[in-house]
Amino acid sequence: MITVHEVSALSGVTIRTLRYYDRIGLLKPAARTEAGYRLYDDADLMRLQRILLLRELEIPLRDVSRLLKLSETGQREAIGRQITLLELKKERTEKLIALARRLSKGEETMDFSAFDRSKEEAYAAEARARWGETEEYHAYEKKATSRTEAEGSLLLGRMMGIFADFGALRDGDPASDAAQAKVRELQDFISTHYYPCTDEILRGLAQMYVADERFRANIDAAGGEGTAAFVQQTIAAHCKKG
Repeated sequence: MITVHEVSALSGVTIRTLRYYDRIGLLKPAARTEAGYRLYDDADLMRLQRILLLRELEIPLRDVSRLLKLSETGQREAIGRQITLLELKKERTEKLIALARRLSKGEETMDFSAFDRSKEEAYAAEARARWGETEEYHAYEKKATSRTEAEGSLLLGRMMGIFADFGALRDGDPASDAAQAKVRELQDFISTHYYPCTDEILRGLAQMYVADERFRANIDAAGGEGTAAFVQQTIAAHCKKG
């Protein structure tokens, strides 16, 4: 056991912040001395490390507590998504720097790609749906905590089956009746098993399916090369009709 002062010295977190974390229930000390001083054990320090990582990943404090209640798989997924979002921001920042350097040299250029936030917005929409202070998050939390990891894996397998069906249609018209029926099936599946999937969220997911290499690779593995792009096109056609 170590004292709050020792935890502060070890982690760089102020004593005031540690007391605040205790008050809101985010990091309760394992024990207290007879005089009421906080004492922290190794498990507390591991939790503090996770809290600090989530904060470094720009996750709001109000969402950190929710994430820590998820399974290890859920926490890893959340952290992975935040890392990808930071990488997208880094990529856009690097484009801005490169553009600024060209302009500072007097180069004439007509490049607006550095101002494109669509990939970041797609990830942000997905994060809000899963972990934000939204109706979608609360629906996701309720369903996620009520099923086992095995059940979660089974659902993922079923979703990959839907993408495999998309793959069988990928050489056709994204606006065809068959393709649009598959979009509705995907949207209903997400709404039923994860969170209310509005057209806005669906549009964000479609962007993520092609922007994220991992998503694109998994979807293409399920339905064949080009499936992720086809799914994005079918969703775009669906949202255009709406």
